[in-house]
Amino acid sequence: MVNFKGKFYITTAIDYVNAKPHIGHVFEKLIADCIARWKRILGYEVFFLTGTDEHGIKNQKAAEKLGLTPREFVDKMSKEFYKLKDLLNLSIDFFIRTSDEKIHYPVAQEIWEKLVASGDIYKKKYSGYYCSGCEAFVKKEDLVDGKCPNHGKEPELIEEENYFFKLSKYALKVAELIEKDEIKIVPETRKKEILSFIKQGVEDVSFSREKSRVYWGIPVPGDENQVIYVWCDALVNYLSGVGYVYDPEKFKKFWPADVHVIGKDILRFHALIWPAMLLSAGLALPKTILVHGMITSQGKKMSKTLGNVVDPFEYIEEFGYEALRYYLLREIPTLEDGDFTRENFIKRYNADLADNFGNLVRRAFLLAKKFFGYVPKGEQDKELWEKIEKHIENYKKEMENFRLNLACAELWKIFSLLNEYLNEKEPWKNENEREKVIRNILEALRVAAILLHPFLPESAEKILKALGLEKEHLKEENIKFGLLKENSRIEIPEIFFRKIEESKSNEPFSFLDLRVGEIENVEEIEGSDKLYKLLVNLGNEKRILVAGLKQYYSKEELKGKHVIVLCNIKPRKILGITSQGMVLAAIDKDNKPVLLTTEAQKGEVVYIEGIPRNPKPQINIEEFLNTKLEAKNGIVYYKDKILKAGEKPVATEKPISGKIR
Repeated sequence: MVNFKGKFYITTAIDYVNAKPHIGHVFEKLIADCIARWKRILGYEVFFLTGTDEHGIKNQKAAEKLGLTPREFVDKMSKEFYKLKDLLNLSIDFFIRTSDEKIHYPVAQEIWEKLVASGDIYKKKYSGYYCSGCEAFVKKEDLVDGKCPNHGKEPELIEEENYFFKLSKYALKVAELIEKDEIKIVPETRKKEILSFIKQGVEDVSFSREKSRVYWGIPVPGDENQVIYVWCDALVNYLSGVGYVYDPEKFKKFWPADVHVIGKDILRFHALIWPAMLLSAGLALPKTILVHGMITSQGKKMSKTLGNVVDPFEYIEEFGYEALRYYLLREIPTLEDGDFTRENFIKRYNADLADNFGNLVRRAFLLAKKFFGYVPKGEQDKELWEKIEKHIENYKKEMENFRLNLACAELWKIFSLLNEYLNEKEPWKNENEREKVIRNILEALRVAAILLHPFLPESAEKILKALGLEKEHLKEENIKFGLLKENSRIEIPEIFFRKIEESKSNEPFSFLDLRVGEIENVEEIEGSDKLYKLLVNLGNEKRILVAGLKQYYSKEELKGKHVIVLCNIKPRKILGITSQGMVLAAIDKDNKPVLLTTEAQKGEVVYIEGIPRNPKPQINIEEFLNTKLEAKNGIVYYKDKILKAGEKPVATEKPISGKIR
């Protein structure tokens, strides 16, 4: 009999399809999937929604660039996101597409009409700075050097007539609901952030775009010259995805959303604009907005120009999807930012999956098969189960608070405990306790498999299958000792995770920390006719460098140049000045230095495709010279590989050939 606890409706943000899925998309889906699977175990009837956001000028332009219609483009790209369902074994119940004219269009237009009926939509002319990257107007005071702070491009000054939504009318009411946790924002820091934002004052928001500029969108009811903008299009997917308008019974059953899982970059849209729209439309509000952090790579924001983008598809292909599920759900804090490195991934894989978990399961079933071939009888080891139950209690508490990484850590403590238990009891030697020990280990693995299912569903089901159990066993009521039938057959499961022998790069280049720097200031050094004192901006820091360039470059020539700096060479004191790096140059046939340069922005990393970066804290000049970098016809090489900054080769200022010093 099912212990039915009620409904549970969980969503992710829908993904914009102008580029292929990245690791952030994967992380968000896994968070929602983990929660959805746990709620099913607890006895809830779960509806899990995700999908794609397919309208707007970025998709329109991307399609035009490829010679496709917007429809052809979004049909193609949406499939890439839908593939994640099978690739990651996601328990999605429905995949919504905002270009679906039968399901989504009527809902968006119905909500628009409701906002109009409430007197909350009005039309006015608007002049402002429009960033195509953000697909939004940005305030002049928010620009950095006249450019959008998010995309580094100058916005376009546009004047057009649009429809606006009276967000200001509802802002204080939304703040009150958040304050009282009637809309619960998790974690608390994000709650404080949105309340602080609302207190600064909220303006009405543009709700449409002129069709002459953005033709790929849902028509505004009653105005053929305007299309509905993202707020009343993308956000409305949470309604259309669960049957609003076309399936009233389903909508009544599952609405409101119990949890919206989103990234912190779209908090304001979901915690302010969306509740305001629902208030205007007279619909129930979401109960919880769960805000996860961002994933960095090697401590920095992911960027193609830095060469540190993590491709989830490559990791799935190389290690399997469950390894990626585990790393993201265990290593990355659910409610904070976290870092992804290949080195840590390999460490987690070997220590946690191959050794702690995989070896335990293999040992336990081999011992059971060798000595019995079935589930032996045996009483509960109360001392062992007191410890297990404490970890189970902590696991449940962390799952309830959406700290999935900490819940996962509690589960792995159970695996560690069971490994210790086997090593201590030595059932292969101790015949007197053999039945009891192996019975307790098998019971514990059965219980652990239920707890494991939200994180590694396939591995969990393999454990149950080896014990002769089906997926129907995945219920909270079965998280206890004593449910294995004595003398029932067992099978030895296949090896789940084979240990990886990861060889670190022995390439000398991988030890270098080369970055793009901009020379901000040049000073002469008293008593030297060869040296300059340079102030170089490396993006996130500035350094003093001493360079022997005085005989070859004037101060004016150097100032403002983008150069390549070796940042981890051991600092040297030269004429009383500590030089914190080395500017690189090629030596021409006349033994004169020609600086290396690039169009890349300051702070970007110099890299080589196919060689992992593993910079040493410090290197000496001999180690650098050992890399034998050289210029050939103006392009800089390491062996036969081209050095890059951004996506372009590092070059010499003049097309020369020579060694790099």
